[in-house]
Amino acid sequence: MLVGIPLDQSNNTVKPKECASEMSAYIVEVAETRCKRSFAKVFNYFAPRLRSYALKQMGNEALAMELVQDTMSNVWQKAHLFNAEKGSPSTWIFTIARNIRFDMLRKLQNRKEDVCSDDLWPILCEQTADANEASLDQQVTLEQIGYMFESLPVKQKAVIEAIYIDGKSQQEVADELTIPLGTVKSRTRLALQRLKGMLHDND
Repeated sequence: MLVGIPLDQSNNTVKPKECASEMSAYIVEVAETRCKRSFAKVFNYFAPRLRSYALKQMGNEALAMELVQDTMSNVWQKAHLFNAEKGSPSTWIFTIARNIRFDMLRKLQNRKEDVCSDDLWPILCEQTADANEASLDQQVTLEQIGYMFESLPVKQKAVIEAIYIDGKSQQEVADELTIPLGTVKSRTRLALQRLKGMLHDND
């Protein structure tokens, strides 16, 4: 967290033509001497621009501020990697911001791609509803669920176990098994359909 950095609002008077060279000099000072005052100059200039960029791209104030915070933290930590001969401070900083944005969106997408609990568990919950009043036949069906899971094809069982038991996302499973995300989705869908079919057959 970038807490306690003295922010110098006078930086807002920097003229556009002077900005690139001046910001470059500040970043170099940060890299060489860890100068907080120089960092504050960079922060004051780029933070509002990064926030505007993030709001347009992500449409969420909290995510926008998180992107600003993470980007400027990277600027502080990686100032030594900046090379004015390869690009302007703006290009370098916004490249960092775009990479962070991609990471944030990927994490959000992974969460969205998690198999929702209503895919399978409500089907099982329906079997357990009013369990105290369930007939013996229904109770036997519940006891057979474990057997049904074991009867799944090995590849489908591995995916279902990783997602529902280990709590992993579909992307994490794909990475772990080194298979395409689409294959994980397909195996999950087929496994759920198979379980639904077995539950139906045992009604």
